[in-house]
Amino acid sequence: MSLPFEPISIRAIEGFGIGNATLAKGGSGCTVIVAPRGAVGGVDVRGGAPASRETDLLKPENTVQEVHAVCLSGGSAYGLEAASGVARELETHGIGLDVGVGIVPIVCSSCLFDLGFGDPYVRPGIEEGRSATREALASLSENREMPSTPKIAGTSRTGAPIDPDLQGNVGAGTGATVGKLNGFDRAMKGGLGTAALQLGTLKVGAIAAVNACGNVYDPQSQACISGMRVSRDGLDIVSMEKELLAQGTQATMPLDRTNTTISCLITNARLTKAQATKVSQMAADAYAHTIRPTHTTNDGDTVYTLSHGTEEAPLDLIGLLATRALEQAIANGCRYAELAHNIPGHASI
Repeated sequence: MSLPFEPISIRAIEGFGIGNATLAKGGSGCTVIVAPRGAVGGVDVRGGAPASRETDLLKPENTVQEVHAVCLSGGSAYGLEAASGVARELETHGIGLDVGVGIVPIVCSSCLFDLGFGDPYVRPGIEEGRSATREALASLSENREMPSTPKIAGTSRTGAPIDPDLQGNVGAGTGATVGKLNGFDRAMKGGLGTAALQLGTLKVGAIAAVNACGNVYDPQSQACISGMRVSRDGLDIVSMEKELLAQGTQATMPLDRTNTTISCLITNARLTKAQATKVSQMAADAYAHTIRPTHTTNDGDTVYTLSHGTEEAPLDLIGLLATRALEQAIANGCRYAELAHNIPGHASI
C-alpha cells in the first residue's frame, strides 16, 4: 500500500543546518543542529541516566521562547563542553538572544556515553563544537549556492533519500554501540542516523545518535539490524530480551549508565513550546518500535523537537510523522554503521 507521505532529504527542511565533528581515532564526536533565526523547542527525557544542558529552559512555563542550536555529543558528561563551543561560534555570527549588553545563543545539549569505545580521554570539546557549528551554518541554503531541495548522493533499499555524510560512524554516532547486556565484547556498532518525511507542504525530520543498551530492529520488517552477538568472534545476533529473561533475577547490567539514544526532530510546522514537547513525547514511541529493551535504567534517552516555520497541521499528524521519521533515523544509525575499534557494524557484515 502506498503511503501519502514521501521521504525527503533532511537538508530540505528550511531554517535548519546540520554539521558534524568526528574524532574517528578517539572514537567520539558531536552533531550540531542550528536554527539561526531561532526555533521553538520542546524535549522529552525518558532514560534513567541523562547528561544534558538547558532542558529545563524548554518547559512551557519558562520564559525563553527560542532555541538557536541543539548539540548531540559523545564524551559522556565531558561532552557538554562542546555546547559551549557551539555558543561561542554562534556568537561570532551574531546569532543569539539579545540581552541588551550583547547576545546569548541558546544551546541545548545531550550527551551519550562512548568513553569505553575508543580513547576515554578523547572527548568533543569547545573546538569540536565550533567546527560542527561552522559546518552546520555552511549547510544552510542561504549560505551557499544549492537548490532548495538538495541533491541526494544515493537512496536506501526502500528508495528513501540518503545523506551519506549524516549516517553511520560520524558526529555523535562515532563511538555509539548497541546490544551491550553482556559487555562490549559482544556489542555491535551503533551510529548517527537521519530521515525526513513530507506530507503536502509539511516536513518533519529526525536525527538520532544510537547508543542503546538494547538491540535495534527495522521498524517495517522487524528484522534485527544490530545488537548483542552470540559470541565475541561471531556475527550472529541473539535477542537481548530473551537473554535477559533467561538470566532471570540473576541478571546484571555490567555497563551501568553507559548507554543513551539522543535525538532531535526538526519541522517547518508552527508549534508552541507545549506542542513541541508533545511531539517529542509522541515520537519517543519510535524508541520502543526499534530498540528492545528500551528506556532502561542504563539509558539516558532524550528527544528534542525544534519548530521553525509557518505550516499549520494537526498536532497528532505532526507527531505521527515525527515518530515514523525517528524510527527510520534510528534504524539508519545502525544500518550504515561500519566496523570500528574492533566492534563490527551492520554495513561491514
